[in-house]
Amino acid sequence: MSARPVSARRWVASICTAGVILGGGLGAQCEPSPWRSALYPTNWTPGYADAQGRFLQDFSYAGYHNGESEPPITPPGAVFDVVAAYGADPTGTTDSTAAIQQAIDAAEGAGGGIVSVPAGTYRCDGTLEVAASRVVIRGAGESASKIYFTRFAGMGDRGHVWIHGAVSRGADHALVAEGALGSTDVLVGDVSGLAAGDDVSVGWVITPEFIAEHNMTGTWQAFNGQWESFFKREIVAITAVPGAWKLTLDVPLRYPAKLRDAASVRRETGWVSEVGIENLSLSNAVTWADAWTEVRNHVLLLEDVKDAWVRHVASFASPYPPAGGYHLQNGGLDVLESKRVTVTDTTLEKAQNRGDGGSGYLFEISMSNEVLTRDAIARDGRHNFIQNWGFGTTGCVWLRVRSSGSKCGLSPDLNIYTPCYSEFHHSLATANLIDSSVLDDGWKAENRGLESTGAGITSTQNVFWNASGSGLVESMQYGWGYVIGTQGVVVNTSLALGNAAGTAPQDFVEGQNTGASLTPQSLYLDQLAKRLGP
Repeated sequence: MSARPVSARRWVASICTAGVILGGGLGAQCEPSPWRSALYPTNWTPGYADAQGRFLQDFSYAGYHNGESEPPITPPGAVFDVVAAYGADPTGTTDSTAAIQQAIDAAEGAGGGIVSVPAGTYRCDGTLEVAASRVVIRGAGESASKIYFTRFAGMGDRGHVWIHGAVSRGADHALVAEGALGSTDVLVGDVSGLAAGDDVSVGWVITPEFIAEHNMTGTWQAFNGQWESFFKREIVAITAVPGAWKLTLDVPLRYPAKLRDAASVRRETGWVSEVGIENLSLSNAVTWADAWTEVRNHVLLLEDVKDAWVRHVASFASPYPPAGGYHLQNGGLDVLESKRVTVTDTTLEKAQNRGDGGSGYLFEISMSNEVLTRDAIARDGRHNFIQNWGFGTTGCVWLRVRSSGSKCGLSPDLNIYTPCYSEFHHSLATANLIDSSVLDDGWKAENRGLESTGAGITSTQNVFWNASGSGLVESMQYGWGYVIGTQGVVVNTSLALGNAAGTAPQDFVEGQNTGASLTPQSLYLDQLAKRLGP
């Protein structure tokens, strides 16, 4: 007796053990069922952990005003037209530095306003500086308003557009009890000079004990013995409690603040806020040889800013004749010592100098908290997206970013490049999230050893969520790191290599090649919705 025929749909069902059937007949397909991370159940709340103590932090505080509102579509204040009122040249024939700076200065003198850059191409042989709150540089669109810079000498560790405050810190208010991870409260013995609404930093000394705890004795070097700011916060309330004062902060602590390390709170002044740059393109490419004479220059630098934004900004091929189609001499955007910043719909690419010493970083974050980089594209840098330098990069989110073409250049004279990656680069980036992003080169979180003045173990409690692309995710983080839901990317969490030294246990990996059915697709957006409610 002949066997009974098996329909195409029944055959697909026989091998579809963890999904649902779509279509019929020979077109039937196995579609993976939606799934949730074991660390993020439907009833998740901050503080949830599994039996092994693994947990996901609440990343929803990233961005302008802690993600609670978008940067204003129409910023308030008068409009200062760089062409009509100040004589900037939209043809790019003459230097417009002085004219644009005059418009910026006028906006600052008026208490804020929009520095309008009409359609055109503007040449700047100098640099532009915003040093006051409520000033926004606004173009007519990325393809319409373009500014290119020609200066290269003396630009190391500087920005051609520099938007900044001048933050200084006051006296120590020592903690009298351990600051708990996940808590918004810290206890201090003295609150003289502090008030609700004050900006503060919570930090501690990089002690030998702290270094040994992280298996970094003999490796970490640059900040040993110094007090470092880990968490840039705002005081929400001050309450008297028995024997102490309780400071309630706007964002939870993302790591334990220990008395052993002289943890304390310091008041901060000198921030600029409600500043932004939008709807235009920037370039600073020069000759090939000149681009390699300086390292760590940026076309745009945000420093000591809060509640700030970069929106619809792009790099472009410089019209400066020797630039050869490149966009950037070296670095793109650097967000330094800042908090509550949104970078959105921005594209940076084509760096000339991709050598060592801090070159070719397209989107860089250093010692900053709660920075949201969203819908950004980085191409052809050295490290396209990078955390760099210092211990204070926490709570930052890269949402729906795309990275491709990261390569390390060996020298200006050799057209030889080796693969490079986006990465956590230095000194324990803590509790950051790479979310729903396409990595066609890759992202690393590892022990970099003695590189970069003892970078060492660069990462802890960072999460790769729903990563896709053709690149590599390498996660060797101190304590726990997390790779949850992937599509296409190669994942390496092996402890067998030198770049994993001191990082045990092996990082948590879940849902490889099933990221398309991961629920929710974005951890940040889901956590934000949970926190803000309907």
